[in-house]
Amino acid sequence: MKTIEKPVTIEEGDSFKILLSKYGALALDKQENLSELIGEKLGDLDIEKGQLTFDDIIFPVQILGFFMQESRQWSWAWDNEEIFGDKLIKSALQMKTIGEEFEIAEFTSPLLNATYDDCHTLAMTSSSILGMDAYYAVSEEGLDIFVCIKSDLIEETDSAKKFRDTFYTFQKNFNIYPKIAFESYTKLKGYGFKPHDDFALAKIGEARVMAGYTERGNITRLLIFGDDER
Repeated sequence: MKTIEKPVTIEEGDSFKILLSKYGALALDKQENLSELIGEKLGDLDIEKGQLTFDDIIFPVQILGFFMQESRQWSWAWDNEEIFGDKLIKSALQMKTIGEEFEIAEFTSPLLNATYDDCHTLAMTSSSILGMDAYYAVSEEGLDIFVCIKSDLIEETDSAKKFRDTFYTFQKNFNIYPKIAFESYTKLKGYGFKPHDDFALAKIGEARVMAGYTERGNITRLLIFGDDER
């Protein structure tokens, strides 16, 4: 009897750390796609038009929230309709709804004490949950405004090497559960996933990426088999 793989979803009891583990690596993967397109260009945000511009590249955006540098707080866009208008906060409102359904305080609290890096984890997790193609932070007079982008201009690139390197960077730099992260990233990318007791395999075309784990679930090794790009 064929085993039906469990899809990646938000489940009752999930903490923000679990959600970051599930969705963060995919967001980081998508950020690389955005970087390939815009290079070193800086984005210019037009709130009235709801657009983010990189010279001749124009993206429609949704506002997720903003980081107040002086008070070191995150403020959700859904609590600032008077600033952004109702059309630009639809994605933020979706995150609030998800937070209410699954009791995730990070998505339902209008203000959060946060660092700039904390705001990136909020934007990463949110943009990935919402199925967006990327997120971006724009500095505006003491604020860092985080937006999410949905655009066919951002082309997805795939390879076993990119998968391995993205996952390595993610598990090294973020406070996550690596085993959850590897499985979720693999499945969200549409790759084959095969778990074992102390390692797991991601099947990417003819290549395999193996993640080895300690008893506590930390990563011991990441190896590629059957891929020319090492």
